Amino acid sequence: MSGEPSILTETDGPVLIVTINRPDRRNAVDSATAKDLFETFKEFDANKNLSVAILTGAGGNFCAGADLKALASGDQRDLSTDKAAMNTLAPMGPTRLRFTKPVIAAVEGYAVAGGIELALWCDLRVAAEGCVFGVFCRRFGVPLIDLGTVRLPRLIGHSRAMDLILTGRPVSAQEAFDIGLANRMAPKGGALAAARTLAGEIAALPQKCLRNDRQSAFEQWDLPEEDAMRNEMRRGLQTIASGETASGAAAFTGGAGRGGAKRD
Repeated sequence: MSGEPSILTETDGPVLIVTINRPDRRNAVDSATAKDLFETFKEFDANKNLSVAILTGAGGNFCAGADLKALASGDQRDLSTDKAAMNTLAPMGPTRLRFTKPVIAAVEGYAVAGGIELALWCDLRVAAEGCVFGVFCRRFGVPLIDLGTVRLPRLIGHSRAMDLILTGRPVSAQEAFDIGLANRMAPKGGALAAARTLAGEIAALPQKCLRNDRQSAFEQWDLPEEDAMRNEMRRGLQTIASGETASGAAAFTGGAGRGGAKRD
């Protein structure tokens, strides 16, 4: 692996595939890799030609968390409270970024410790048969500081999240799907292919409306219900003002998309 980049990227039309390329460490993330992930996803959000990103790992694993070997060897990161703000570099890289486009995790093998936090940061998770999620850092006294304690309860409910956070037990792909941790299942080795298909479907939809509704769904967590209601309307009016709604209505009138069918 010496000399190879720790992050690989591939563009497939409007889809960006980002691969953590440290298979000898089960794609554990050191500080340099964290920074590369952070910068890569910031560039993705700023690129007008890209609509959806996929995050995956090389060599049959998603990510085994922070690189504890590197940490033990002196690979230090700034963990001061003052640095912990939205849209700043996080220990695992991009997990504090909140931006305008969806990201899909394609999970094979292990997505554990900081790796499960990377998966939780993504909008959707495709889990291959045989993959394992888990707060494995529990056994080493390594805390969840990439929003794992925030996103996991919000995603699967407080009671189930406590089970995972307190025990650090492994969670299979099937259980992950059953409790809402995974959105799709795929055959072993098929997570990336399934994620590509899903990303293509999302990228083909009207993007202004999709992104505004996505933003509203995130923003409502920070707001009282009445404020969330007004924010949803504000986002919706932005979509309508863009002309995308009128275009969709005209297409529907012309017979497109009836009965849930895809628009051409």
